[in-house]
Amino acid sequence: MAGIWTRRPTVEHLNAIHAGTAVAALGIEIVAVTDDALVGEMPVDARTIQPAGLLHGGASVLLAEPLGSAAAMGCVDADSMAVGMEVNANHLKGVRSGRVRGVATPVRLGRTAQVWDIRITDEAGTLVCVSRLSVMVVPRPRA
Repeated sequence: MAGIWTRRPTVEHLNAIHAGTAVAALGIEIVAVTDDALVGEMPVDARTIQPAGLLHGGASVLLAEPLGSAAAMGCVDADSMAVGMEVNANHLKGVRSGRVRGVATPVRLGRTAQVWDIRITDEAGTLVCVSRLSVMVVPRPRA
């Protein structure tokens, strides 16, 4: 398998599993799976801004976390799952309209833990948020 993936996800599958969730409610879409990254976009509109009219920091985290989590799940075997341990974000620049793009890339893909870097940019490619997600790799519960 090329790149980082143990089980390479598809854009269609990832968007389908987020249907009916907060991710879909905010208009977040997975737009690409590359050999070493997962890419998603989110509109900057009434659903994702704060009262001052800027992109809400929580919305940025809600873009970052599912990108990192979905990517993490694609990097574990079928008997394992990745569960979130910690997410943080540094908000660097305000955005008032358009779309933002998040790109999740691995910092470390360990046997028991993974760390993901998610960089969010505006339509001009300017960095607006840097987020980091840590996940633990655990055995998948048996049904």
